[in-house]
Amino acid sequence: MPLVALVVDDSMLIRHTVCRFLEERGFTVQSATNGLEALENLKRGRPDIIITDMQMPKMSGTELISALKKEAATANIPVVILAGKQSGFDENKEKRADFAIFKDIDIEVQLAKALDTILGSRVVKGKGAGK
Repeated sequence: MPLVALVVDDSMLIRHTVCRFLEERGFTVQSATNGLEALENLKRGRPDIIITDMQMPKMSGTELISALKKEAATANIPVVILAGKQSGFDENKEKRADFAIFKDIDIEVQLAKALDTILGSRVVKGKGAGK
């Protein structure tokens, strides 16, 4: 059974880049444009990992993480923060996430490191790898 990832970002370009990267590694990918959509999505099933932007309309990444950690059913889902270097995001202040990556630096290299750190051998390594 493939791993499931939920990608939450209001930028269509970033969402597309992250979703494609994950799909190439055998993930089933769901996406949302903000925290509220992500919470709706979680009512239909639990992903193995959530990758979220911090600055989004309607519900920010910080608010989403708070909502996730408050509920027993979602408290242990690993969270990767996706932040703009200029956004003022301080990874030392947000301790509830498992990993933080920055949009302005090679996203795919950072994502690969995050997946390897969090999910390890459960992740298929890149294109052409067997499923």
